[in-house]
Amino acid sequence: MRRRDAALSLLAGLAGCGGGGGGGGASASTPAAVAPAPPPTAASPYPDYNTSPKAADATGMADNAQQIAQKLRIGLNIGNTLEAVGGKTETYWGNPRITREFVQFAKASGFNAVRLPVSWNQYADAGSARIEAAWLARVREVVQYCLDADLHVVLNIHWDGGWLEENVTPEQQVAVNHRQRAFWQQIATTLRDFDGRLLFASANEPNVKTAAQMAVLMSYHQTFIDAVRATGGRNAWRTLVVQGPSTDVELTSQLMTGWPTDTVAGRLMAEIHYYTPWNFTGMTKDESWGNQFYYWGQGNHSATDTAHNPTWGEEATLDTMMGLMKARFIDRGIPVIVGEYGALDRSNTLTGDALALHRKSRAAYCKAVTQRARAAGLVPFYWDTGGLLDRSRNQVLDAPVLTALMDGAR
Repeated sequence: MRRRDAALSLLAGLAGCGGGGGGGGASASTPAAVAPAPPPTAASPYPDYNTSPKAADATGMADNAQQIAQKLRIGLNIGNTLEAVGGKTETYWGNPRITREFVQFAKASGFNAVRLPVSWNQYADAGSARIEAAWLARVREVVQYCLDADLHVVLNIHWDGGWLEENVTPEQQVAVNHRQRAFWQQIATTLRDFDGRLLFASANEPNVKTAAQMAVLMSYHQTFIDAVRATGGRNAWRTLVVQGPSTDVELTSQLMTGWPTDTVAGRLMAEIHYYTPWNFTGMTKDESWGNQFYYWGQGNHSATDTAHNPTWGEEATLDTMMGLMKARFIDRGIPVIVGEYGALDRSNTLTGDALALHRKSRAAYCKAVTQRARAAGLVPFYWDTGGLLDRSRNQVLDAPVLTALMDGAR
């Protein structure tokens, strides 16, 4: 989620996103013509941080992107934590520090992967783009917790103040590519020795609406891939994840007609997010153009609150959207992750029978997205900011949704 949605997510437990495998290799379509990444250090305002490249090391890296995707059942976002901006602490948005015990609890709750949204820019020197050593060490510590629990990990550069996400434009292309390169050189070097259960993701929800912007985004993804690969070691083989435009399914189907190049085949995944229909998943007030949807799914419409029944975006739409990603990527040998999905709990708005029907709808939604994504070959990662699993006491807070997620993942 984007930072602009943080207030909503902190209140409702959804947290900062909007809208919306591996493969690469010969089975992918011809790469799009993209503007080149900026030349190396000489033209960059930042130092070259790839100061200790290693020879390629395939130890622990046997699984390609498709094999990893087949092992992933359902993932959990540890949201509103490592990506919290505005104060240089992971607790700034109200969540506790991530602990080893919580990560183990997430595994025990049924998740076999986590997505770690991370901010980096506020921890970096403005002039040199050097990331603070203590922050790199903290992120590495959390990754270690996850791997010790035998969880796969997707680690990204999240919204991060929008330096990339809101600047996918020709005017900002060179400057953003320089920063993207500097950050990923440092992140990749710090985390290089972890095995193939750790995946890197280029961005979060890059704001892209046009083909021209898509070409710029492809250059950002290419810079990411090239920077990671150049650090060597296990990063020469690591599976990497690139985001569709705005991580929106329809925009991705329409605009992401090419694919980045890579030095190794079959080690790239695509990422989309799914918050359709937004009227149900995130909208917080009725508008002139449409109302909120408090209910969702077959058999879950209200007989008394008809103004807030869904008028679009139910099971048929879900099947269509997953089908678009299957045709565009899965059928071409490229795995896809649904990096985020979820829906608001309306307990601050509804009571009685209406709230009960809403909660039944919400569980139905979570189960359906999980189940139908998996049926199409996509890997689902539920977006949670502390409303599903209590991170301080390691307790389940929303048993109906957790049950729905796990039923959908079977």
